[in-house]
Amino acid sequence: MAKADTEGTVEQEEQKHEGMTMVLFSGDFDKVMAAFIIANGAAAMDIPVTMFFTFWGTNVLRVDGPISPKPKKTFMEKMFGKMMPKGPKKLKLSKMNMMGMGTMMMKKEMQKKNVYDLPKLIDSAREQGVRLIACTMTMDIMGIKKEELMPGIEFGGVGTFVSSADDSRSTLFI
Repeated sequence: MAKADTEGTVEQEEQKHEGMTMVLFSGDFDKVMAAFIIANGAAAMDIPVTMFFTFWGTNVLRVDGPISPKPKKTFMEKMFGKMMPKGPKKLKLSKMNMMGMGTMMMKKEMQKKNVYDLPKLIDSAREQGVRLIACTMTMDIMGIKKEELMPGIEFGGVGTFVSSADDSRSTLFI
């Protein structure tokens, strides 16, 4: 291969690899907070960000409140729905939760220090163009229906994640 051909390939490859892709596997408050803080920081620096929510991380996208019309679910899907937290306000700390007291203390300190709460971080990320993609396989396994998620969420499988990760400069698993 000629030198000019090699340089062209490298330039094309560098242009292809922009942005950040995150897998949010955890549904723990502190880990979800960290993911959205990173996403907002990257987006503020004009770095394209894609967040792929799978398994317990999908719960952050759930709407807390009545859904109309109520989606049909199997018994097992209903059980999953009752056991999992609905939305960002219901998540708990991964450590030192102490029956909710640790989470409450953390939120209180964040408020004192003027740190955005999780719903505000999510709104900020969306306003900056961060892509939020819910894993369709996880949704199927756990009985989470599209109607139960925040409006404007994208849907995709592992191929969607792999394609985004392949096009990204960095990939994070949280």
